[in-house]
Amino acid sequence: MLLDFTKEIELPKVDQSWQHEIIDFILEFVENEIITVNTSGSTGKPKSIELPKSAMIQSAQMTGEFLGLKHGDSALLCMPVKYIAGKMMIVRAIELGLKLYCVEPKTKIEFNQEINFGALTPMQAEASFFNSDSTLKIDKVILGGAKVSTELEKKFRYYDGQVYETYGMTETITHIAMRELNQDAYFKTLKNVEIGQDDRSCLVIKTPYFDEEIITNDVVEIINETSFKLVGRVDNIINSGGIKVNPETFEDKLKLYISTPFVIHYKEDRVLGQKLVLVVESKEAFEINYPSDLIPRNQQPKEIIFVDEFPRTISGKIIRKKIKL
Repeated sequence: MLLDFTKEIELPKVDQSWQHEIIDFILEFVENEIITVNTSGSTGKPKSIELPKSAMIQSAQMTGEFLGLKHGDSALLCMPVKYIAGKMMIVRAIELGLKLYCVEPKTKIEFNQEINFGALTPMQAEASFFNSDSTLKIDKVILGGAKVSTELEKKFRYYDGQVYETYGMTETITHIAMRELNQDAYFKTLKNVEIGQDDRSCLVIKTPYFDEEIITNDVVEIINETSFKLVGRVDNIINSGGIKVNPETFEDKLKLYISTPFVIHYKEDRVLGQKLVLVVESKEAFEINYPSDLIPRNQQPKEIIFVDEFPRTISGKIIRKKIKL
């Protein structure tokens, strides 16, 4: 389904549910000044929040400027419109005057026309770009909804186009910063976004479209006024025998040695309080080896546990709090 926002359009008649969601949102966006959006629930209970249409428009313009998108460019919508990422692809198309090609949101996206701009989850990118029968070609790709793995970044090393990992959330109207894969070590903020830290070293964001600061639970290293490095979630920190461990710091190192999805988690323990364990998604157990000095001895996982499947959000992000051991 093509929606050509380079000109005034008539909304087409549709028959599939995912198409109805797109048309319904366009009507909601045109007719209302406040838009209701659902959060994914990856870091807490899913909830509905209200966003001003004017703020969504400004966010779309900031993305367009950052990526150099222009009137008449083509864009691909392949994410569910139920959540902010899908909604904002439509808002960008409307406000920037893009030709929006809409396909059913699936894990593997099959589309054989070259596109200027598209947004995917890392899980979609893995399935859609790197198969022998892949036909997807997008000049400027943004990835969001889950962290980009080291393996996926390596696969994009020779991709003929620009690929960005994004940082943001529903409350910030998707991304407020991007990192170009294989080019940048740090996230760079969009224009007029201000960043800082609170006393937990967590990122504090001030956008040009909201008066209030947004305080996150993401521990960061501030590089300069427009750049930061993401360290991990403060609510993922594990207290094992009085030692506070940020699991994501070590997970990044272990990804070089473990090819299947995994997390460093914990089990309740009478002595340590929280015993560090390595949880691996695999139906069969296998041997795992990595250098002994990769992780400090007192922060090493004490046990390896294999699980059939991790609980995940619709975008593929592992929901740590729902892991049952």
